[in-house]
Amino acid sequence: MPIYLYILRRVLFAIPVLLGITLVAFVISNAVPADPMLANLGQRSISNPTIVENFRREWGLDQPAPVQYVVYLSNLLRGNLGMSIKSRRPVLEDLQAYFPATIELATSSIVLALVVGVGAGVISAVWRNHPIDFVARFISLIGVSAPVFWLAIIFLVIFYSRLGWAPGPGRLDVRLSPPPYYTGFYTIDSALAGQWNTFWNAVGHLVLPSLVLASYSTGVITRVTRSAMLEVLSQDYVRTARSKGLRERAVILTHAFSNARLPIVTIIGLSYSTLLTGAVLTETIFAWPGIGRYVFRASTSLDFPAIMGSSLVIAFVFVVMNLLVDVLYYLLDPRIRAA
Repeated sequence: MPIYLYILRRVLFAIPVLLGITLVAFVISNAVPADPMLANLGQRSISNPTIVENFRREWGLDQPAPVQYVVYLSNLLRGNLGMSIKSRRPVLEDLQAYFPATIELATSSIVLALVVGVGAGVISAVWRNHPIDFVARFISLIGVSAPVFWLAIIFLVIFYSRLGWAPGPGRLDVRLSPPPYYTGFYTIDSALAGQWNTFWNAVGHLVLPSLVLASYSTGVITRVTRSAMLEVLSQDYVRTARSKGLRERAVILTHAFSNARLPIVTIIGLSYSTLLTGAVLTETIFAWPGIGRYVFRASTSLDFPAIMGSSLVIAFVFVVMNLLVDVLYYLLDPRIRAA
């Protein structure tokens, strides 16, 4: 099957998934036993029937739930995600403002997890039952088991408060202004503008939250890589490659790792999708203005348009990442191309 037909089929399958996500998010949002007026209007305003009626009419809360959903879908087809009750801005503009910060943090975290996790997993499998294997497994167990909020607090206390090796929360120091907007990524925008002081400051602020977010992904990637490599290293074709006199490095990288990479690609795609959807606790502790904090604020204020828009974006991220993983499978595994 040509790759463009393979991608087209996956895209067509994703459309009903996204529509289903909008329906599920709408039902759950409206099933919450709470009133958005209580979360967004003051006590004095709630006691005024005119203000309450105007509020319900403005946000469509006076309509039946099926009508609200149909109106939302009609607006969605025109690229309109609605107006946020909390910020009084279009939800699309809010997501465009918050999502780049999450992408920047998630990308730096997954790169760190990829380098450390895959490397540690391969070394652990090759040196099975050696001290280096036990160390790698112990570190991966800590990364998987340690609570993210606990690691974030510990890192801030040690490296920021006590040692002063890393900057504090936020994307930049208070004394610095954000760089000119090109992409929304402070590192890229400051580099494009030639503001290298801002660039290195933004990189410094990425270090601690990236380490915290990468801890869990690193542990999972290490364990999956080790398991996949151990399974491949026990195969006959690996023993045959060694019996031919090939160098151990060629055996590991060419014959073993190339056949163990499919489950590794899967776990990397899932980990990156999870990071892109926003880490609420990490972004809150490090005062990182990402989509995780935006979703948390929308949930606590019963901001239905923001909740719906965020749910759709999160679902879209997972659909796109699964599509990319499927395409990588298609390119890496000839059995899928022949199927």
